[in-house]
Amino acid sequence: MRVRRAGLWNNRDFLNLWASETVSQVGAQITVIALPLLAALSLDASAGQMGLLTAAGTAPPLLLGLFAGVWVDRLRRRPIMVATDIGRAAVLLSIPILWWMDLLQIEFLYLITFVVGVQSLLFDVAWVTFLPAVVRREQLIEGNSKLQASASGAQVAGPGLAGLLVGFAGAPIAILVNTISYLVSAAFILRVGTPEAQPERNADSRVLTEMREGLSVVIRHPLLRAIAASGATVSLFGYIFLAVYVLFMTEELGFSATAVGLVFSLGGLGAIIGAVLAEPIKRRLGIGPAIIFGRIGFGLGGLLVPLAVLAPSFEVPLVLGAEFLQWLMYLIAIVNEVSLRQSVTPDRLLGRVNATMRFLNAGMIPVGALIGGALGGLIGLRETLFVGVAGMLITGLWVYLSPLRTTQEVALVTDHVPEPDASRSQESSTQVLTP
Repeated sequence: MRVRRAGLWNNRDFLNLWASETVSQVGAQITVIALPLLAALSLDASAGQMGLLTAAGTAPPLLLGLFAGVWVDRLRRRPIMVATDIGRAAVLLSIPILWWMDLLQIEFLYLITFVVGVQSLLFDVAWVTFLPAVVRREQLIEGNSKLQASASGAQVAGPGLAGLLVGFAGAPIAILVNTISYLVSAAFILRVGTPEAQPERNADSRVLTEMREGLSVVIRHPLLRAIAASGATVSLFGYIFLAVYVLFMTEELGFSATAVGLVFSLGGLGAIIGAVLAEPIKRRLGIGPAIIFGRIGFGLGGLLVPLAVLAPSFEVPLVLGAEFLQWLMYLIAIVNEVSLRQSVTPDRLLGRVNATMRFLNAGMIPVGALIGGALGGLIGLRETLFVGVAGMLITGLWVYLSPLRTTQEVALVTDHVPEPDASRSQESSTQVLTP
């Protein structure tokens, strides 16, 4: 009973993993703000160069996501996390050094941003894959809830801290703080004592074959397929929406920069609350209905933005409410989706399945952003927002029309997920659900 009350607070390995993720997330949020400011203020970067800098940071999941999953499944996860933390610190350290030597150029920032993005991809896939080794299966939702809550908290605190650091000490010093945060993160990971078995691997297996296996598992598993389709839909239409959202707030609604910042900060607050509520809602509804509740609520929350257009007198509370509600609902869905994915996927495939999900979701981000930018010029900002909101409503249909609707709990995982060469008539024990 004492352990049940304490939950994961008695699990020292999880607490160290949690501390590592929290510190690295705060540091990463500092760089998200400091790096563009460095390019704009110190290097006089043009709009095109700023776009290339953003693309360099977001390209790794699309270009290397599937390969990252193969690598994480072939190696122990804890050393990957330590190595990528130290690697990110070393690469980012070059920025203040080059700045101090007056050698910093925008081309260096492209390369540094891309390399850090690759290492962050490996770190993120590794920790999501490592978590089931640190906590029991029935504690996955609690663990993911705590990790997502701290990540959301970093989204709230990180930008403000970055602004203070850049204002008082300059962008290079702010980035230096991030390098320290990654070293602290690595130190916490080294304190995790959970033993890892040597990953299983077929010596004759090739990288492309293993990448296809990860894709095949996601596509053929009815629960994973629904979650992947829902996530890709959110990325596509969400970034159609986001491509013009800031312009809409500043040009159409007349929001100041401070007001725009408040909108996004309130979204981070909603995310924290959603992460905390994810487990109680799962206990109340079941894991499948909790995911559906979060996804449908996310889509409905977006409807408050068109209402702000139709009711100008209430535009500020409606936009704030939309940001808060959508992030709250999104985290309810995400925490439960990640936990379900970790439960139904055997350890030997978990890295590839996690990476495949990132690949499918991230692949829609640039597509959505390009479509949103084009539509904004062709049909207008408000109309583009309506397209994004309408698309985000679809996200709930993918999960509602799947077996998740009657999924209360996931049966214990075994090593019999759908394989590329397996008979289609063979029943997978990971699909045995408790209605």
